[in-house]
Amino acid sequence: MEPGSMENLSIVYQSSDFLVVNKHWDLRIDSKTWRETLTLQKQLCHRFPELADPDTCYGFRFCHQLDFSTSGALCVALNKAAAGSAYKCFKDRRVTKAYLALVRGHIQESQVTINYAIGRNTTEGRTHTMCIEGTHGCENPKPSLTELLVLEHGLYAGDPVSKVLLKPLTGRTHQLRVHCSALGHPIVGDLTYGQAEDQEDQPFRMMLHAFYLRIPTQAERVEACTPDPFLPALDACWSPRTCVQPLEQLIQALQTDPDPNPMDGGQRPCSPSAPLPRPGRPPPETEAQRASCLQWLSEWTLEPDN
Repeated sequence: MEPGSMENLSIVYQSSDFLVVNKHWDLRIDSKTWRETLTLQKQLCHRFPELADPDTCYGFRFCHQLDFSTSGALCVALNKAAAGSAYKCFKDRRVTKAYLALVRGHIQESQVTINYAIGRNTTEGRTHTMCIEGTHGCENPKPSLTELLVLEHGLYAGDPVSKVLLKPLTGRTHQLRVHCSALGHPIVGDLTYGQAEDQEDQPFRMMLHAFYLRIPTQAERVEACTPDPFLPALDACWSPRTCVQPLEQLIQALQTDPDPNPMDGGQRPCSPSAPLPRPGRPPPETEAQRASCLQWLSEWTLEPDN
């Protein structure tokens, strides 16, 4: 996966109501600052000018967030009805997400459940970061749960690393990065939560990728699996040595697992062929609606690394 440009936006799922893009690493989703010459929003406007909605802040309704440094699957709703249906899935915790990562060290267990509560770090100089409960300066920690499955052991630039599949079961800011660091296996290339490196040459990116996404809306099952970017053919520094669990087997499990349904009486998605209602052009979003949407996104918004 080459660095992002205005021309090389990759679409992994498309319907009349949703897009799922394969976001590049080191790319902001949107920005109002003139310094951001390239954002996902600008890529979308360039590729799909006819789909941009002038009644929204950025022309497109992003259903969730990915960190600047994280690549992978990101869902975009193309109208208000679709955005509302995706919002309900996130609100009811019915979305399935899985990430691939390279982490420092060889994790001995094949599967680990990480359940450290995560809060905001109020320590001077670290207020843009998160931390686990019990850390000095940790404010308002919330329960956080991540499942980790080891895929491979190998070397990255000569150092021992593990390739893992991560399933966040909650949606805290920087959750996967904080949990891997707290486990003692920080993500390779994570300059915020990773170990201090003596070597001058850092990896060219943070090795965290949103691999799989499923949003079971009532009218449409949005499902996308992106290409694996952590292959020796794509990065000569990565040298896998031992296979612990084949990724193909875990992909099948992800695709056949039932949708999460933590709320009693939650509705199952109905047929994907049923279209969403589209009663003409909707009125512009009100300030109250926009504030409500921003409040919802706050759980998924990840702060910049710098």
